[in-house]
Order: sequence, then C-alpha cells, then structure tokens
Amino acid sequence: MSRNILAALALVALAAPAHAADSAAADAPEYTLTANVTLASQYRYRGLMQTNNKPAIQGGFDFTHASGLYLGNWNSSVSWLNDGNSDVSAPVEMDFYGGYKGNLAPDVPFDLGVLQYYYPGDYPSGYTSPDTTELYAGVGYGPVMFKYSVAMTNLFGFADSKYSQYFDLSGNFDTGFWGLTVNAHVGRQTVRNLTDGAYTDWKLGLTKDFGQGLAISVAYIDTNADRAVYTNSRGRYMGRATGLLSLTKTF
Repeated sequence: MSRNILAALALVALAAPAHAADSAAADAPEYTLTANVTLASQYRYRGLMQTNNKPAIQGGFDFTHASGLYLGNWNSSVSWLNDGNSDVSAPVEMDFYGGYKGNLAPDVPFDLGVLQYYYPGDYPSGYTSPDTTELYAGVGYGPVMFKYSVAMTNLFGFADSKYSQYFDLSGNFDTGFWGLTVNAHVGRQTVRNLTDGAYTDWKLGLTKDFGQGLAISVAYIDTNADRAVYTNSRGRYMGRATGLLSLTKTF
C-alpha cells in the first residue's frame, strides 16, 4: 500500500470524530419544551411550610433554547397566606422565571436569572403584597451548586424588606445504585430590617428515577427559624422538622 493511500486513510480517521461531533450537534434540537406535575405530601419552601402540613399539587412548563436561554412557569397550591390572616384568600402560588445557563469550564456550570413569585387573590386594605421578585446567580462544580438570590421587592409580605438575601448550597449525588440520587441542601435566609427573621434550613433526601420521566422523592427537612416570627395565626410553627414525600412526572 502506497504512502499516499496510508496518508489519506489517516486523514479520514482523524476527521471522523470531528464529523461525528458535528453531526451530533446538527441533530440536537434548537429548543426543548417540557411539562411536569407533582403530588407532594406537603409544600415546603426554604424549609417553611406553605400548605400547613397538608398535601399539595404542583406543576409547570420549561422552555430551553440551545443557546442556554430558558423560560419557565411553576405553580403550587398554598395556604400560608390564609393561615397567617383569615381575611386573605390566595390559594395559588405562580412562579415565572427566565435566565441563561452555560459552562465556565468543564464541570463548572453557571446560572443567571430572574424569578417572579405571584400570589393572585383577595387581600384586605393596607396588606403588604406577598408578590416577590428575585435576581439570582449560581455557579457549580460537578454535582454541587451554590446559588445567591436577592429580593428586588419586599420579601413575601415582610414590610421594608427589599434586598433580603438567600444563600443556597445544594448537591445531587448519583449513587450508581438502582437509580438512586442523594439530595442534600443547606440554605440561609436573611430578612432585611427584621433581625429575628434570619434563619438556616437544611434538607437530606433520596430520589428514585423510574425512567420515562417518573421519579419519587423522600426527604427530611428542618430549620432553626424563630418561633415568634414563623408561627402562623393557627398556632402552627412553620419551620418545624418534617418528612416529605413527592411523586413527579415529566413529559
């Protein structure tokens, strides 16, 4: 076999992986649209009860572009506003968010975005709106992500609480066994102009992936939130330790 033929075969061999990668990139969809629905034993957010220890139904939609841009909506039944004031009727939380995700380096993802919490309903005169807008920025390494959020409005109905902050360190660790993932989280909420409003929450859980977009999760959740601040009008401490069970289907 001549040297020219050997050289030609070598060039083909070297070019093949690049061609395969280009083909894979070309076959990747420009965007994806997914939906999800969850049945949960209760709804906890940043460690605090949102449905007075009662079950919640949740769901939403996510649009992701190949560029890294994304938009989404997520919704849940809630009762915490009425539990805190019987004159309030606001049984639904609606979240709208958008942002940009990418990678600073291999295994170093980042996430920048804005999140709007919206609670449609009826409120008495002079009631501080619970609607909240937060900006967030996150950076990760492997399975661990640190995320910082800052409120650009009052935080969940606390008066004069603009620029309250939340620090979130979370990790999801694939065990390599039976589709199980360990979920761990610790967070720190500060409430501006409310010293006793600051608290830490934490979670440890397991998620089982059954495939076909079906997953079940169990978790232990607890906080050190101040009882005087986070006890509702029904006498329930919103930061008490609890177990949580949820079933999620993604389409």
